[in-house]
Amino acid sequence: MSLFSEVFVWWGGNTWGTRWYTWRHGKRVGEDSQGNVYYIQRKGIGPLGKPRRWVVYKSYAESSQIPPEWHGWMHHTVDTLPTDETYHPRPWQKPHRANMTGTPQAYRPAGSILASGKRAASDSDYEPWQPK
Repeated sequence: MSLFSEVFVWWGGNTWGTRWYTWRHGKRVGEDSQGNVYYIQRKGIGPLGKPRRWVVYKSYAESSQIPPEWHGWMHHTVDTLPTDETYHPRPWQKPHRANMTGTPQAYRPAGSILASGKRAASDSDYEPWQPK
């Protein structure tokens, strides 16, 4: 991110405070294909009784940008770094796509007021209450 963004755009997540904390307490352990950099706490333990792990995003701080191979490591599911093993994605895994909520590419099911098409008729036996 640019110097301007780090100083004035706190919602991006990559601020001078993050950079300072990472420089003082972090040990770089790897980088993913999108340019996100992963760190682990150098000394001591975090609040969960394990060394703290964090990521410095290449662009805006959006958790959906963490790829599957790093997700398990970030959440202490596995202790082996993806850089130390050969990770092969499952056939059903798709390439990363950012969260599109609030954009024109967002998912809109049929029948939504923002999508074309008609909602499928309900086949349930629901009957609304009617006052008598």
